Amino acid sequence: MSKTTNKFSPEVRARAVRMVLDHEGDHPSRWAAIVSIAAKIGCVPQTLHEWVKKVEVDSGKRAGVPTEMADRLKSLERENRELRQANEILRKASAYFAQAELDRPFRR
Repeated sequence: MSKTTNKFSPEVRARAVRMVLDHEGDHPSRWAAIVSIAAKIGCVPQTLHEWVKKVEVDSGKRAGVPTEMADRLKSLERENRELRQANEILRKASAYFAQAELDRPFRR
């Protein structure tokens, strides 16, 4: 589970990002728009800036790894880690039982 809590719903995030993109021309810079809108929704400007960047990456307007691909990669890395752990357990179990077989007295 994430160490941080999601204080803002996806709808609020989407609306805030839309407001930044729509009202960017009304301010001297994008950062000024972000600061203004962040104050209105009650978050820090850096957070809103990250939301805007994520939307731009996901839409292809900015270089980076889209959220969907990042989530898929994270899932595959988790699965890979679990499979490596399972293989290690099986390798150790195999060695244990092979040794136990060697220690057993020979039967005719």
